[in-house]
Amino acid sequence: MSQLELSLLAGVSQRHLSCVETDRAKASVSTLHAVLSALDAPLEHSNEVFLAAGYAPRYAASPLNAPEMEMVDSAINHILHANNPAPAIVIASNWDITAANVSAGLLFGMVGVPTGAESGLNLLTTLLCPGGLGDHLLNADEIRAIAWQRANREAASNAGLVQILRTIAQPEGVLAQGALAPVVLTRINTLQGQELTFLSTFTTFGMPLDITVASLRIEHLIPADPQTWQAMTLAYEQWLASKA
Repeated sequence: MSQLELSLLAGVSQRHLSCVETDRAKASVSTLHAVLSALDAPLEHSNEVFLAAGYAPRYAASPLNAPEMEMVDSAINHILHANNPAPAIVIASNWDITAANVSAGLLFGMVGVPTGAESGLNLLTTLLCPGGLGDHLLNADEIRAIAWQRANREAASNAGLVQILRTIAQPEGVLAQGALAPVVLTRINTLQGQELTFLSTFTTFGMPLDITVASLRIEHLIPADPQTWQAMTLAYEQWLASKA
């Protein structure tokens, strides 16, 4: 990105950006905020920049059970419930699964892998390590390559994710992956030999001002064919009947 492009995106004059870059002027808090926002910098990294410039950090990292996070927690629970019978999971910045809806638990149960915050399951390790969900993927090489590449990009600003990646061997064929299709489906083989196919989409919070909120994302596993919709609907209806 050129200095002129950045100045236009940030709403800061190119002359002032030049002076800041060459240390002829000190960037104000508002200038730093504008530049970091234009660069879409992670909030944790933005805090480091503010500290390096002699300012206090701007963004907190509130626990999800904090009173001020009640609205966020309520929204997450609503989204998870509304997605049934389609599976949905909440993923933290280090890929830990912190919450899941009933249908996600049913899906993971179909392959013999526990899910939910209480299980301590990490999506990255269950995809890439033996004994996890990755063992039940019919297109495991494709999904593992995508997960590995994405995690490595995110690790550039996430020390916790770096530590996890150090414990995982790089999947074979990552560097050999060619151009990917516009839509990548997750194809799962259940313990009963049934093939289920899902399309993944993600929900994130718009304009978050908290590191915890910014790091959360909800992955929706949308059944991609009638057979998968039927299987998930039947499993969910049976679960509802068992609770009646």
